[in-house]
Amino acid sequence: YAQARVWATTQDGAEVPISLVWKRSFGDAGASPRALHLYGYGSYEHSIEPGFSVARLSALDRGIIFAVAHVRGGGEMGRQWYEDGKLLQKKNSFTDFVDCAQHLIDEGYTSADRMVAEGGSAGGLLMGAVANIAPELFAGVLAAVPFVDALTSILDEDLPLTVIEWDEWGDPLHDPEVYAYMKSYSPYENVREGVTYPRILAVTSLNDTRVLYVEPAKWVARLREVGADAILKCEMVAGHGGVSGRYNSWHERAFELAWILDVLGLADTA
Repeated sequence: YAQARVWATTQDGAEVPISLVWKRSFGDAGASPRALHLYGYGSYEHSIEPGFSVARLSALDRGIIFAVAHVRGGGEMGRQWYEDGKLLQKKNSFTDFVDCAQHLIDEGYTSADRMVAEGGSAGGLLMGAVANIAPELFAGVLAAVPFVDALTSILDEDLPLTVIEWDEWGDPLHDPEVYAYMKSYSPYENVREGVTYPRILAVTSLNDTRVLYVEPAKWVARLREVGADAILKCEMVAGHGGVSGRYNSWHERAFELAWILDVLGLADTA
């Protein structure tokens, strides 16, 4: 296996790092377009550190390149990197991810019909926003416990996390500017008619108290109204972190990876 760090230049001139890993026997990444799995998060100053994944080996062994777009809103590049991707700068997270995807296409790592995007929780919001902004760049979008009805949730003071979340997203209940800004990017509000969306898998949990299952349920229903191939999978005994237990967790991840392989046309590979 091999790894690399490349940089994508965004619309406003920022340099966003992208981490890549692939299996050497398939050749150098970028030598020819390959199937690519692009992950992103970009919230709460969370840094995505290098780590080993047993489950990821199955995809790498099939020739898939795995990539992480370290978009603004995360903490990888310091405090200002986080500040530039929150509150009224939140859209930078979304456009950064789109620019990273475009960079990987332009540099020959992949093509739009061979790239799947993934993110969970606040990264699920990223996925929903990206699907609206640049649906043509992805063959599929996997959104786990996705925060896709953000405006509705952040307006509800009775939810346990709403008030403390205002530090991250802003307070749309009392600030008209924040309300208008959130409405302009909240995935559910911005699903559009006449758009060819990538295939979408939304995975949620019935007992999730951080992002209620009704958010992805509403989002998927709306996507289906406009003709999208959108699937909702709801774990009936799970919370925000997914199912409990090592083997149950592997089973859950296997379903998601099987869907990704199907989207990438690699379902029959050994």
